[in-house]
Amino acid sequence: MLQSKDFEFLTFDCYGTLIDWEAGIVATLMPILRTHHVNISDAELLELYGEFEALSESGPYQNYRAVLASVVRQCGKRYGFEPSPDESAALGNALPRWHPWPDTIDALRKLERQFSLAIISNIDDDLFSETRRNFPVHFAHVFTAQQVRCYKPGLEIFRSALATIGLSPDRVLHVGQSLYHDVRPAQSLGLSTVWVNRPSARPNVGAVRKIDALPDLEVRDLRTLSEFLLSY
Repeated sequence: MLQSKDFEFLTFDCYGTLIDWEAGIVATLMPILRTHHVNISDAELLELYGEFEALSESGPYQNYRAVLASVVRQCGKRYGFEPSPDESAALGNALPRWHPWPDTIDALRKLERQFSLAIISNIDDDLFSETRRNFPVHFAHVFTAQQVRCYKPGLEIFRSALATIGLSPDRVLHVGQSLYHDVRPAQSLGLSTVWVNRPSARPNVGAVRKIDALPDLEVRDLRTLSEFLLSY
């Protein structure tokens, strides 16, 4: 059973966990697909996104804007159209405007009173700097894929975060919406994990590859997590 007294640091995935990225993905990609006469459900779109993003991140490192452009091009390849340059850039251009979940800000404000907070995110530094403006809290560290040239679920980004934080893994609690990107790799390094199982058109999976993993705690939102951690 998780107890707040066991932890000094909370590390958070950002997009999906703090930011409602699925709404942003659907709002950006669906009009492109419909322009090219592709009609699929939101759930099917999220499954494609999870497949194509993971494929783009599994090869030699490229920045996240390039990953997002690759997702659009792979959609085009799947459905037989050639996206324009503007369409290829659409996800990267839209991402800084994606909004936090309604419970994010209040929960972070409460949690920072008791814990140090950090971000571990598959993102470019310049993109996160725009998202950072949404969060009126102090993050002791922000670890991005660009800094380490490693995308989650790769372990190097987690190892780098732990080395910088300077605590043993059992003093750090990692919080993420993705079993694939966050829960399984963090657990492999000895971190306890919280799965924020956000509402999704693709329930219990979201816009990521589907895998099985067993988090130490599952919650539906950050409000529930903050109430749990601050109740001890």
